[in-house]
Amino acid sequence: MKTVLVRYKTTPKGAEINVALVHAVFDELRSLAPAGFRYATYRLDDGVSFVHIASYEGQSAPLTSLASFKAFQKDLKDRCVELPVVTELTAVDGYAAVAS
Repeated sequence: MKTVLVRYKTTPKGAEINVALVHAVFDELRSLAPAGFRYATYRLDDGVSFVHIASYEGQSAPLTSLASFKAFQKDLKDRCVELPVVTELTAVDGYAAVAS
């Protein structure tokens, strides 16, 4: 299973747009329920930084084919003051974790 973490920082206005777009992605995921895929998004205390953690089997996450995710990505660079950084994670241990 592959696990990735994505972190970025938006503008204050971009943060609110980002939240709405993230909710749309999760709504679509819930309707499709892709097998073997775990995903969570967190908003940090500063209100403008976001962290996404995804775990999946195969070469790519099922996110890339979702219309809602394509809409989320469309203007992401315009919403950001720090562009997304993707880091592949290796699980060491976990308890009831999103990614283990």
